[in-house]
Amino acid sequence: MGTCSRKRYYRKAGIPFLASRPDRPTVNRMTASLYLHVPFCGGKCDYCDFFSVPVTESRDAGLMDAFADSILDDVEDQFAFFNIDDVPTVYIGGGTPSVLGTARTERLLEGLQSLLTSLNKPVTEFTVEANPESADDDFLRVCASGGVNRISLGVQTFHEPSRRTVHRAGESNALKKRLALAAEYFPGAFSVDLITGLPFQTGDIVTEDIERLLALQPAHISLYSLILEPQTPLGKQVSQQGAPSISLPCGDEADNLWLTGRDRLEQAGFAQYEVSNFALPSGHSRMAECAHNIRYWRMESWLGAGPSASGTIIDNKAGSGRRFTYPADINAYLAASERQLDSAHIEEIDKADLIRETLLMGFRYRKGPDPLLFRQRFGRNIENCIPQTIARWRKRGFFEENSLAVSGNGLLFINGFLRDAFGEIDA
Repeated sequence: MGTCSRKRYYRKAGIPFLASRPDRPTVNRMTASLYLHVPFCGGKCDYCDFFSVPVTESRDAGLMDAFADSILDDVEDQFAFFNIDDVPTVYIGGGTPSVLGTARTERLLEGLQSLLTSLNKPVTEFTVEANPESADDDFLRVCASGGVNRISLGVQTFHEPSRRTVHRAGESNALKKRLALAAEYFPGAFSVDLITGLPFQTGDIVTEDIERLLALQPAHISLYSLILEPQTPLGKQVSQQGAPSISLPCGDEADNLWLTGRDRLEQAGFAQYEVSNFALPSGHSRMAECAHNIRYWRMESWLGAGPSASGTIIDNKAGSGRRFTYPADINAYLAASERQLDSAHIEEIDKADLIRETLLMGFRYRKGPDPLLFRQRFGRNIENCIPQTIARWRKRGFFEENSLAVSGNGLLFINGFLRDAFGEIDA
């Protein structure tokens, strides 16, 4: 009996597959968010350094079918292994989850709902990423009926020369129709990604991209500045001498493009609540800020399923944690003989490292790290960890008055602040 078939047999019989495993941790029931990595895309963009495998339905249907079964088994195993009884948020990312197609997505969502409804509390936020060209009416309908209550669409830019240069899939003239369709299915709960610093971009192009989005009334916009990774096709092209077809903004020009976008979003009423994320104010939408990402920034426990996915389990009483990361290998993930979790790389996070990570993630968030959670976890106040850094950067206007919330301009200097903070911790 194969692994997937054997697990389905246990489910049908009502027997928890991991119930008698001797290495199952004896821990209290716990809360953790859930991230699923779908490692497929219709075509890989030249700037992308996430793990993904280009697929077509005609060639790779069997691979995608096997993946849908395996990731459901993985989630079920992790729920049992880590004693999960509450999953407040779910995020399906990639890759491009929407390339799974309607039938596979429906099967995946039905399987997830079966697992989630067995827990003690309902999911409050359930996000699926999609590229507009594959987010058609059928896909969005299946998502809306399958428990998804938030959709995140990767636009990056409407500017066709920029899209073609980085091999971004989809035609820009079809984006408006698909975005309007997403707004119909998820009113007040759809998010859009934009990137500044792409080839041939100018301030006018960035502003025009945002104006076109604002007309569709998204509740959330992520504005990223292009990070040129040397191992990507775009990174390799730019590093080569004599490549006149690649014209990238750089230095101050690239910074100004992002600031142009930020300023326009703030003028439109979007609040920057994290380094790269903007949302309409509370009360305007039922779920503007991304609750799933906020759990990352607060360093609260999450599970990761799928090739290259990473999960982190935090022990607040001990002030430490454990991280498991899957290899970036779809075939190894599918070939797991008993459970995928056995193939993950395990990293122990001691108190010193967890303090650094809590500060690193927490200060990306406009409100700053949660002071009460920090004290519960580490037995000390944030101000006592890095008093000199806080005092020095408070004088520079990094913080809002009388708090550890980061000012809007302070977020521009987050890396310098963190270097100083870590230096003080090390000393």
